[in-house]
Amino acid sequence: MTRLTIRRRRALRISRGVSGTTENLFVEVRAGGIAGIGEAAPVGYRDPQDAESAEREIGAAAPSLASLQPCQMSAVEALLKEGGVRSAARAAINIACYDWLGKRAGLPVYRLLGLEPKAPPTSVTVGINTPEVVAEETARILAETGGRVLKVKLGGEGGIEADKERFLAARGAVPDGAALRVDANGAWGVSDAVLMIAWLAEQGCEYVEQPISHEADDELPHIYEKRRLPILLDESVWTAHDAARLGRLCDGVNVKLMKCGGISEALRIVHTVKAMGLKTMIGCFGESSLAISAGAAISALFDYVDLDSHLNLDPDPAEGAEMVDGGPRPRDLPGIGVRMR
Repeated sequence: MTRLTIRRRRALRISRGVSGTTENLFVEVRAGGIAGIGEAAPVGYRDPQDAESAEREIGAAAPSLASLQPCQMSAVEALLKEGGVRSAARAAINIACYDWLGKRAGLPVYRLLGLEPKAPPTSVTVGINTPEVVAEETARILAETGGRVLKVKLGGEGGIEADKERFLAARGAVPDGAALRVDANGAWGVSDAVLMIAWLAEQGCEYVEQPISHEADDELPHIYEKRRLPILLDESVWTAHDAARLGRLCDGVNVKLMKCGGISEALRIVHTVKAMGLKTMIGCFGESSLAISAGAAISALFDYVDLDSHLNLDPDPAEGAEMVDGGPRPRDLPGIGVRMR
């Protein structure tokens, strides 16, 4: 296992704080002369996790894992859960097992799963800042990445009036035809959420992500009833059980490998959500191209894609999915198609 501190090109500010670096854990699983690689990135809410805790939890579970093969993913997942290993560490092991299996079979993971290497274009993210900086950063990010979809982080100082100014600044800096989405990261109260969703509906916003805190899920019925834009839940939904429990109070769910524990649980969530007639989204935390490539391997299953964290790393310690038609496309290589630099 290796812990790496990775610098971001641009510090990212959301409603919970600002970060200029991320420390991620990179792991290997080995069997039969094949190494599968995986990654854990920090999760900063509800059940905070970092690279140090992931390394500690995996290390404690390693003796029990030694009796299993990487292809025994259900058994590996069950053992990790029984041992109290949390989601980011489980995601690292699960990704590594899928990478190993793909390499063993000589197939990309997306082929193993019967999927195509295509998906909707990813959104790229502009963080909370002054309207002037938001406009500058929006233009710069879209130019650097070739992005056609912008996610605007809101929920900063100054309340919803300041958030309106930030959104208008971003909207004024995007080219014609670009899509605009908003993520409040749970920062608004119920009344502000209702007002902002109604206002954003008039401003060309496509949907609003996590308008209120995950600690206030009991308030979702009021917002859902009055919504004028689709609501997607992120912080509130970690597992397929959460999706089934809250699916009647939202229009879609944001699935993240670090939050749910890897590809296996992500597949359970996306199929649960689709069975409920809801929209699906795959997102990320501060992952490098390694975990982003794992997400890209299943991104064809999703209506919306938000896999852009690797575009803001300097340097990205991994080389993997490539931007094609505005989104990360998995390489046609065995496993998740990633090489560490």
